[in-house]
Amino acid sequence: MINTKLELPCGEILKNRIVKSAMSENLAKSDHAPWSGFNKLYSQWVDAGLVITGNVMVDSSALGEPNNIVIEKGRENLEALSSWAKAGTQKNCHLWVQLNHPGKQSPKYLSKVPVAPSAIGYKSHLKNMFNTPRELSELEIWDIIGRFAYAAEMVKRSGFTGVQIHGAHGYLISQFLSPRHNQRSDKWGKDRSLFVIEIYKAMRKSVGEHFPIGIKLNSADFQKDGFSTEESMDVILKLSELGVDLIEVSGGSYEAPVMMKGKKESTLKREAYFLDYAKELKKHTQTPIVLTGGFRTQKGMIEALENHACDLIGLARSMAIDPDFAHKLLNDMNVDSPVKPLSTGFKTLDKIFPLEIIWYTDQLHRMAKGKRPNPNANVFKTCLSSLKSIGIQVLKPVRNSSE
Repeated sequence: MINTKLELPCGEILKNRIVKSAMSENLAKSDHAPWSGFNKLYSQWVDAGLVITGNVMVDSSALGEPNNIVIEKGRENLEALSSWAKAGTQKNCHLWVQLNHPGKQSPKYLSKVPVAPSAIGYKSHLKNMFNTPRELSELEIWDIIGRFAYAAEMVKRSGFTGVQIHGAHGYLISQFLSPRHNQRSDKWGKDRSLFVIEIYKAMRKSVGEHFPIGIKLNSADFQKDGFSTEESMDVILKLSELGVDLIEVSGGSYEAPVMMKGKKESTLKREAYFLDYAKELKKHTQTPIVLTGGFRTQKGMIEALENHACDLIGLARSMAIDPDFAHKLLNDMNVDSPVKPLSTGFKTLDKIFPLEIIWYTDQLHRMAKGKRPNPNANVFKTCLSSLKSIGIQVLKPVRNSSE
């Protein structure tokens, strides 16, 4: 089942059912361009049917992290992008670029006045990390839509085989979808799905009918007055009718990070965090679904596919510490994921440091330097090393996988 090919609505074919889900590399050069390390990193995952890059920003003045890749007018870096695309599409692997805008989820040290659908600051612990945003104007909204379309065009021109819209985890599109963060009285507030729909339409116009466009979307925000499961289903069905090629199901935000830990104990035992939602979604759409978050065993993956809960299995952390994980699954080696809970050994430090981010990002950096991951790397030493190399900013919010 994992080895089975899958044809997308646009006609492109994925060679198997394994997807390397996005993990933010935080590896770009100072000019936000990729370098040869991306080639080394992504060439190690080409046994998967589809690999999705870490979030690539569409505006250099709106970053989620200091070392984000950016694609915008005047910052195309086509030669470097083409080299990256060539390395990551070996063995007929699809390599899609995840395009993103952080909105107000841009750290204080990067954005003095971030932008958002509404001028509403965070009321949770995140208020210490992000400044209160200003509300986007109509012209600025259309400018951002145009930026997504232009970046998608450059992605196609560079030789990547698709794009993914990041509409989850509290970033700008997710903010527009949420009644908690979008309280506008104009058309962008009355129909909170309009922003992502216009982004999809503009991107489709720029890349044509046969170039894959996927989206990563929350099943819910898991917050009071947030984006609900019913609203999520409605948005996905609208996008499916428009012709989106792939839907990656996730959930939560950095206010409620269930994408990293799951929500309930019963869900954890079942492996996939958002399995129930995906199974329900499958009843209403023919668009292929990627289920990401929580998969640890080959048995659990096969059951999800055979029970028609999803069409593809999304993996991230498993492939960050074992780049051969897809190869092992495809060759029926009955392998389980080496992912395990992380701890420095000190409860206070575990609360302060974003361990799941720092430790796994360090594995990506090792791979970019041509080294093998170290699944036994000491968590405490990794935190100290990160603190030493980039100072107090290591404690700032940094994005990584939803898996």
